[in-house]
Amino acid sequence: MNAFALSVLLALVSAIAYAVGAIVQERVAVTDRGHPYAPVRRPGWWAALALNGLGALLHVGALVYGPLSVVQPLGALTIVFALPIAAVFLHRRAGRTARVGAVLATVGLAGLLSLTGRADSRSMTGHTELVVAGAALGAVAALFALARWVRRPVFRSMALAGAAGVAFGIASVFIKSLAVGWSSLGLAGQWEAVPGVVLFAAAGVLLSQASYRDAGLTAPLATVTVVNPAVASAVGLSVFGETFRYGTGGALLAVAAAVLSAAGLLLLTTDRARDGGEGEELPVELLPAVPVQQAKDPVREPRRNVTP
Repeated sequence: MNAFALSVLLALVSAIAYAVGAIVQERVAVTDRGHPYAPVRRPGWWAALALNGLGALLHVGALVYGPLSVVQPLGALTIVFALPIAAVFLHRRAGRTARVGAVLATVGLAGLLSLTGRADSRSMTGHTELVVAGAALGAVAALFALARWVRRPVFRSMALAGAAGVAFGIASVFIKSLAVGWSSLGLAGQWEAVPGVVLFAAAGVLLSQASYRDAGLTAPLATVTVVNPAVASAVGLSVFGETFRYGTGGALLAVAAAVLSAAGLLLLTTDRARDGGEGEELPVELLPAVPVQQAKDPVREPRRNVTP
C-alpha cells in the first residue's frame, strides 16, 4: 500500500471513529440528563472520549502520509457515516430533510476545505496566541450565553455545538502552531501553546456532550463537524498566511461552499424544530415513578328519615 492510499484509509477510519464516538455521546446525553457536561460516572462517556482520541490520532497519521487537501475533506464524512451507523445499530433512521441537510453541510465543507491552499509552515507568536485565544474565548462565551438564554431546545443545542466547534477549531490551531514550533525551536520555545490546547480541547469536549442533550444526533454533530474546520481555516487564512486556490475564482467558490454548508445546517435546525427539538424520549425505566392514586367512590351516608 502506497502512502496516498494509506492516508485515505486512515482518514476514513478516523471519520468512522468520530462518528461512533458521537453516537455514544448522544446516547449518554439522552440517558443521563442530570450531568449534561461531564457524566464521569458513565463508562460510555469515557468510551466516547477514547473513540474521539483515536479519531484524532488517526487523522494526524493521515496528514503525515497524505496531502491536507485530501485528508481534511475526508474528515467531513463523519456525519455521513454517523447516519447509517445509527440506523443499523440503534434502529433509528433520520428523516429526509435531515439527510439532505447533512449531505449539503458535508459537501459544502469538503468544497471549502479543498479550496484552501497551504502556506509556508510557521508558528504563532506569543502576542498572536493571546489575540486568537481571547477572540475564541469571547466567541465561545457568547454562544454559551446564547444557549442559556434561548428557550427552544434545538437552538440551545445548536448554540452549544457551535461553541464546541469553535473550541475544537482553536485547539487544532494551537496544535498546529505547537507542532511547527516544536520542529524548528523545540518544545521549550512553544510551551505557551500547551495551555491553549488543553483549555480549548476540554471546553470542546464538555460543550459537545451537552449539545446532544436536546436535539438528537444529526444537528449537533453536523454543526461541530462544519464549525470546527471552518474556524481553523479562518485562522489559517488570517494568521498563517494561507490562501484560497485558483485566485478570485477559488475565493468565490469557497463562499458558495460556505453558503451550501450554512443551508445544510439550516435544514437540520428547521427539521429538529419542526419535530419539537426535545430529543428522544427517555426509556420508561429512566423516568421518575409517579404515584397513582386510585379514585375512591364517595361513601354515601344512609338517608335518615326525619320525623316531624
